[in-house]
Amino acid sequence: MSLHVRADASENGIEPPLSQAVGYVVVIAIGFLIAFIMMFLTHILKKTVGEDNKTTEMFMTANRSVGTGLTSSAVISSWLWSTAMLGSTLVGYNFGVAGPFWFAAGCSPMIVFFALLGISCKLRVPEAHTLLEIVRIRYGTSGHIVWIGLCLINNIIAIANMLLGASAAISALSGIHIIAATFLLPVGVVLYTFVGGIKATFLTDYFHTFVITIIICFFTIKAFLVPEIGSPGGLYDLIVQVGKDHPVAGNHDGSFLTMTSKDAIYFGIIHVLANFGLVIMDTGFFAKAFSAAPQAVVPGYIIGGIAYFAIPWCLGTLMSFSALALEDTPRFPTYPRRMSSVEISNGLVLPYAAIAIAGKGGAAAVLLITFMAVTSTISAQVISVSSIISFDIYRQYFNRGATDRDAIRWSHIGVVFFGLFSAAFSTALYYGKVDLGWTLYMLGVLTCPGIFPTVFTILWRKQSKIAAIVSPLLGMATGIAVWLGSASSLYGEVTVASTGKSLPCVYGTVASALSPALYSVVISLIKPANYQWADFRNERLAFDQVGSTKEEVRTHEQKVASYTADKAKLKHWGTLAAIWSAATFLGHWVLWPLPMYAAKYVFGKTFFVAWIVIAIIWVWGTMFVAGFYPIIDGWPQLKTVYRGLRGQGPVEGEPEVVQNAQSDSSITERDEKGNNGILA
Repeated sequence: MSLHVRADASENGIEPPLSQAVGYVVVIAIGFLIAFIMMFLTHILKKTVGEDNKTTEMFMTANRSVGTGLTSSAVISSWLWSTAMLGSTLVGYNFGVAGPFWFAAGCSPMIVFFALLGISCKLRVPEAHTLLEIVRIRYGTSGHIVWIGLCLINNIIAIANMLLGASAAISALSGIHIIAATFLLPVGVVLYTFVGGIKATFLTDYFHTFVITIIICFFTIKAFLVPEIGSPGGLYDLIVQVGKDHPVAGNHDGSFLTMTSKDAIYFGIIHVLANFGLVIMDTGFFAKAFSAAPQAVVPGYIIGGIAYFAIPWCLGTLMSFSALALEDTPRFPTYPRRMSSVEISNGLVLPYAAIAIAGKGGAAAVLLITFMAVTSTISAQVISVSSIISFDIYRQYFNRGATDRDAIRWSHIGVVFFGLFSAAFSTALYYGKVDLGWTLYMLGVLTCPGIFPTVFTILWRKQSKIAAIVSPLLGMATGIAVWLGSASSLYGEVTVASTGKSLPCVYGTVASALSPALYSVVISLIKPANYQWADFRNERLAFDQVGSTKEEVRTHEQKVASYTADKAKLKHWGTLAAIWSAATFLGHWVLWPLPMYAAKYVFGKTFFVAWIVIAIIWVWGTMFVAGFYPIIDGWPQLKTVYRGLRGQGPVEGEPEVVQNAQSDSSITERDEKGNNGILA
């Protein structure tokens, strides 16, 4: 079974519940309003605490000073794609309770694992701006060029996946032409990212994520105010009946209320590997790790990853089941017919469910959260690609003596270029009959080849240069060959339809993800390297700030000494990150779902009610983490900003918030031979 189901259903969409004027107000007016607000905030931060986005260190890494609260919110936002909300409800509609669970489980362990990579980078390459700088130092020009290609492919596929789903949903809700939505969505993002850099993306991430989680919490209440549903128990009764009327092929007893779902676990395998690739190969995740203060990386990513789990799990389960429960009632926008395969694959389960339970207000809410989710994640992708263009292409191959101003200019060029390119590429896919369902399944084939070579680059000193360069290329070739070959063998043709089905995508993604590990280990064992981690710090990567005073230089040197003294603490954080990564993966992928899959358990009413209640409590906790924790954690700086606006100095007895010097500095070189620990 694939995402393309019920092909015999009507292919006609519904009459948009909102006017085009509403759609354009959200996409253009609100987009520009948010952009100008963020530009104003970056101006205030420059005025009060010296955060100058005209310096490269501030524009690209926020002076490596972002706290735990804002890091957690940004991590949630980085994965709060429009795809996460649209896709989790899509798989819930197709596969039942197992779909949203596997969607969530495919994300959170990977995010938490990134805490380990992030703190490892802080320890070994504290001045890095991008993942690609690390690759270049270790493997030279050839390795650097290969990774540039891998990372750009990852960013392009990711942003196309977001734009395809979001533009389809916005078009269905407001009647805006889908291509107009595709080109207008990146406009505001490009504007505030152009001016504010990564700190603007952190601030926008915070605002967007807070609003989105509030609306999700609204749906957790509104769904049970619908008379036909009434309560979690009432929803259970309706879903039991839907399972009898429309049993799910591949699910135990055809029930929507079981984790024993063959197609859901296929999707879970694809999703966890694809998301592993999206995290590891997304330079935006590294940029946010580099931007966080050293002590904020691990707790920020762990808290963000665990909190994020609730969003696709709760929203996907609740809204997909609301759609299933109400689909045969006059409340549902497609009544008297059921949703068509095109509508499902375009990710319209969530918008239709929102309309069914909240009318035009629900449509407006989904329009708003879709817009905010896609613009927030586009900003992360845009800043990622701009960093590649400025640091890894321009600075490295065209102007090695680039000044701070040169790098900023090319970062701006990168922001504008990728914004335009992403819209054009998504348009090409749309006219090629590619939709959210297809990209959701196949993206792992292209994003996964760099997973293990990248992890080995940061954590395994024995990976050789030739292994690092060859293994991802062979892995991608293997994955594509298996993917297309499976589609041809199983379905007799290689088309968009056949390559978007479950089994070819499972086989291709697994081959693409795991074969590079085999290639790399075998090649490395033939002639292993013995890379010294201290060599990462031989090259100074940070820009010297123009006009720095002698006092500021001394401050920088003091921070280098302090960083070296804190090395044991960083290793402690690394150990904690490794433990949490293993625990999250075992919990979300082994101990929780697999016994339920093997037991062929069909949820009883009491168990289902508990399942829903826990999911709702968890998602409300996520709202607290995303919305209130950054305020609590950043309260000292907020007070500094307030006093700065009033022309007052820092409060007596409080440390002054200083942002104009680089907050995270290189560790002095030390002899690390013979130390083979994971964070050696």
